[in-house]
Order: sequence, then C-alpha cells, then structure tokens
Amino acid sequence: MTAPAPAAPRSAVATGTAAALGAALGFASVSIITSLALAEDLPLAGVLTWRYALASVMLLGWLAATGWVVPSRRDLPRLLIIGGVGQGIIVYMALSSLRYITPATLGFLFFTFPAWVAIVQAVRGAEALNRRRVLALALALVGVVVMVGAPQAADLDWRGVSLALGAAFLYGMFIPLLRWLQADNSITLTTTWTKIGAALMHVAVWGWQGGVTASLSGRAWLLIGALAFFSTVLPSLFFLKAINVIGPVRTAIVSTVEPFLTALLAVLILSQGLTLATIIGGALIGAAVWILQGVGRRVAGTT
Repeated sequence: MTAPAPAAPRSAVATGTAAALGAALGFASVSIITSLALAEDLPLAGVLTWRYALASVMLLGWLAATGWVVPSRRDLPRLLIIGGVGQGIIVYMALSSLRYITPATLGFLFFTFPAWVAIVQAVRGAEALNRRRVLALALALVGVVVMVGAPQAADLDWRGVSLALGAAFLYGMFIPLLRWLQADNSITLTTTWTKIGAALMHVAVWGWQGGVTASLSGRAWLLIGALAFFSTVLPSLFFLKAINVIGPVRTAIVSTVEPFLTALLAVLILSQGLTLATIIGGALIGAAVWILQGVGRRVAGTT
C-alpha cells in the first residue's frame, strides 16, 4: 500500500495547477491541428508517426544542449514500452473510436478518466477521496457532460464505446504510472524517451497499414511541426510537472478544462461559434479548479 502524499503548500498548488492548465491548452489543440493535417491526405497513423518523431527530435536536441543523459538499463525499457507504447495505444484507441461514434460521444466517454484516476489512487492508498476532491470531480464531470452532451442511443456503437472507455480506463492507470516512471529521471528525460517509444509504435502501425513516407506537402509539415511542439512537447512537459507537484488526481480534474479550451481554439482558428452549453460547462469546470486550490492549505488527509 502506498503512503498518501502530504498536502502541497499553497504556492505549489498554484504552480501545479498552472502547469496542468498549460498542458490542457496544448492538448486542446490536438484535435484541431490533427483534423487540419488529415485534410492533407495523410492517414491517422502517418500524422501520429511524424507528430511523435518530430517531438522526439526536438526533445533530444534539448537534452543534447543541456547535458546528455541516458536512462539506466532498468528505466530505458520502462520508458519506451510502458510510457511510450502505452501512450501510443491510448491515443490510437481513442482516435480509432471515431470510426464508430461521434466526437461528442468520445469526449463524453474519454473524459471519465479523472474518475478512473481517483479510483486507482484511492485503491493504491496514494491519494484519499476526500469531500473536496469528490465535489471537484463531480463538478468537472458535470461540466464535461454539459459541454459535449450525453450521448444518444444511436451514437452508442459498442465498438466505439469499448475503444473510448478502454482508452479512458488505461489513461486513468497511465497518469499515476507517469509519476512512477519519472521517479529517478528528470521530466525532460522521461518525456523524451516516452515520445520515442510512441513514435516507434506508430511507425510500426503505419508500416503495417501500407508504408511510411516523408513525401508531405509544405502545409502538412507545418501543421505536424506545430502539432509536435505546441500539442506534444510543451504540454507533455507541463503535464508531468503538474503530476509531480499536485498529484495525479488533481491534475486529472484540472485537465477536464480541455474540451472548453478546444472550443475556444475552434472559435479562434476555425471561426466556430461558442455555445451557451460550452460556457456553462466551462464555468462548472472552472469552479472545480477553484475548489481544488484550497486543498494545499489544510493538513493532509483532512480536506
């Protein structure tokens, strides 16, 4: 049984929350930029391959500039397989569900992952499910429901539901695993090798589907470069920072702001409208994030 983590200081809670919000902003742009890249006649496996490959190159360059470090023989396979391939499987499962269900249904089902994180951490004895966190979690999940809407019966193809819920459940276990993987390594090192593992997995998938190519249009390279840097490298570093500072449960709850940020980006980039449901849902999630700010001011285990 893992000992519960002590309550974080108020300043640390603010720092960790800011990092989680920064990660959510970066991840919120994934669906928008990916959809634009797919319009360039690239298969999903191709977009994901080059997304993670370019992200890996960027991170390797950063490591080389700041002092090259290689993970230990024990940690390297863990980072590549558990971190990298595991991450790749979750992303591929979630996006593959769109063949059977609508994006709104995927959003509804996938954003149950904070509940899975909370359950996993409670079972491990790592983070208690106190009243404040339960209230924040409930508000965040209701906010997601208000924004994306509850799925209709016609949208519930069992194949898509299985893929989406499976991805959410795996992500719920994966977030605490990230903290464990990073225990003996820097955030940059952990992020680099997990992205390399994800790139290798998607190369294998793309090769199996028909072959890898670097013959992309200039616009496609520009979009994938943005996807690699703004939607992968930066948010991944922020996300791992948040997990280390405020823990997996709080990080997961703050991450539910992602659909709201996606909607805002769609307004700015795609000129889409902003609905009242999105505003109300975003307000509920904002309330959940605000509630979580009080956690660090109390004694661990009493909030």
